[in-house]
Amino acid sequence: MTAWRYPAFWLSLALVLIGGLAAFITGSDAVRETIFPVLMVVALASSLNILMGYTGYVSFGHIVFYGFGAYVGFYFLSIHNWSLWPAVLVGGLAAGVLALLLGSAILRLRGAYFALATIGINEAMRAFVSNFDPFGASTGLSLNFAVYKDYGGPANALWLAFTAVFVLTLLSLVVSYFVKFSRFGLGLMAIREDEDAAMVMGVRTPKAKTIAYIISAIIPGMIGVLFFFKNGQLEPTDAFRFSLSVELIVMVMLGGQGTVLGPLVGGAVYNFLRVYLLTSPLFQNLQLAIAGLLLLLIVLFVPAGMVGWLRGHFPTLRRVLE
Repeated sequence: MTAWRYPAFWLSLALVLIGGLAAFITGSDAVRETIFPVLMVVALASSLNILMGYTGYVSFGHIVFYGFGAYVGFYFLSIHNWSLWPAVLVGGLAAGVLALLLGSAILRLRGAYFALATIGINEAMRAFVSNFDPFGASTGLSLNFAVYKDYGGPANALWLAFTAVFVLTLLSLVVSYFVKFSRFGLGLMAIREDEDAAMVMGVRTPKAKTIAYIISAIIPGMIGVLFFFKNGQLEPTDAFRFSLSVELIVMVMLGGQGTVLGPLVGGAVYNFLRVYLLTSPLFQNLQLAIAGLLLLLIVLFVPAGMVGWLRGHFPTLRRVLE
């Protein structure tokens, strides 16, 4: 059965549409800036879920694609005065090529060895960029304020970035659904359950894992360009923030890894929790500690996540919560 026949497919799109359209309908900058980070983390978590949820490979370095794509696209924006859209496409393409090169090597590893390798790659990429002069080395890159005139001024540029991230979030959910309900997706889930058995059954596991890795990298690379275009400044510490990689894993597991709605639910819930923690005088310095505790509690008590728990306890919801 194809993905578009599932009620869950339309439910996930409807939830994102409601959030995104709320900003357009109200025309409020405050609403837009509240929804923007939610859409961004949902798209990032959905892309991670293609690797982590469908193949079972836990990546602590997924943010490397976001950062590298951002740097490549931002470089062409700031140094060569490219238009935003070609820069966004090049950022996504660069992230995909990086995933191809990395995947050919590290996807031979499994379990904790793969996870440790992804941590090392993120740190190595941050060190490389911090010493790479064309990318501004440790000081990073910045946009000339006059660049925003080509987009109708800074205010219009913010709405433009929001619209693009909104579309990419919808696209990430569509891609996630169609991967899951394809023959390719079945192969990925066979790898997740037992990689050796999947090989015996005819799944070309190295190729399948590499393709999944590439697919999961492209949208983060594009979103990275848009986020830093919105900010106007790009630095290595912001582009390759390890804590965000950890938070993405928490989001996927909180919502339910291996489900399409899971990253959407987990991303939205965790982002609002994060905002509360950052604005709370009592908890603002304990954000990552609480994220780690939350991850531990999920692993111990709700390993299937919120969506998985609901599917397990309410069978009638299984078609709606996929």
